[in-house]
Amino acid sequence: AGCEKEPSSYMWIYIFLGNMLRGIGETPITPLGISYLDDFAKEEDVPVYVACLHTIAMLGPMFGFLLGSLCAKLYVDIGSVDLGSITITPQDSRWVGAWWLGFLIGGVTSFLAAIPFCFLPKSLKKPEEANNDNTSYGLLENMGTTRKALPPAKPKPRNQLIYPFLSDFYTSLKKVLSNRMYFTFLCCSLLQFSSFIGFLTYKPKYMEQQYGQSASKSNFLIGLTSLPPVGIGIFLGGLIMKKYKMSIIGATKFAFTMSFLAYVTTLLHFFVGCENHVVAGMTVSYE
Repeated sequence: AGCEKEPSSYMWIYIFLGNMLRGIGETPITPLGISYLDDFAKEEDVPVYVACLHTIAMLGPMFGFLLGSLCAKLYVDIGSVDLGSITITPQDSRWVGAWWLGFLIGGVTSFLAAIPFCFLPKSLKKPEEANNDNTSYGLLENMGTTRKALPPAKPKPRNQLIYPFLSDFYTSLKKVLSNRMYFTFLCCSLLQFSSFIGFLTYKPKYMEQQYGQSASKSNFLIGLTSLPPVGIGIFLGGLIMKKYKMSIIGATKFAFTMSFLAYVTTLLHFFVGCENHVVAGMTVSYE
């Protein structure tokens, strides 16, 4: 009992807050970036631009795995202990890599990458000045004409102005979720990302336990073999949509076909496996 003590480290709070701030900063990039591309790019070029955006987003985790592989080769207390006194190697199960180093490198890189956003103009160019696609501009022009034709709105009571944002958000969310096409796409995305995240989370640990690889090599192999094909697939999908000028229905059929082929291919994982390790006293007798 004298050797036991309660854990008193609160470092997880800093990691939690850091990830929360990172999520807040990263969230606007995808929706606002896609909206900007959809409004200011030619209609036939939008799929390629969106595919490039998602492809770059997939390259980030790939470099993250490679960086994690490099950090895992360094001892956790690097800079504060004499590395010559360390007698274990990364292949040892007691080895703990410098997991914290990746947070520092990623944080500094994200901060430097965010600086150019500060120099963006306050107001963007109007759609008719950006390209020859007048769809968005025509919609805005019609909205402006309609507003001019309507009589001036009466001032709302003060009690209706307390939570205008929440009221508008609820109305918009209800309209979006009532769209059957979008709701179906949302359910499909949830299923795909749930399986993909589980795959990336547990596959490195499986490679460590089943094949006796170090954490560094497992992260390196995952980053090098799993994520680049996904990025290439996203980019090729954008090119195919641009070439054949797919409509919403055509893109839906294309997505269904590719998802079904991916499902059939994934079923092959059930036929691939390795025997469990032989552990004396558990899977085999001591003799």
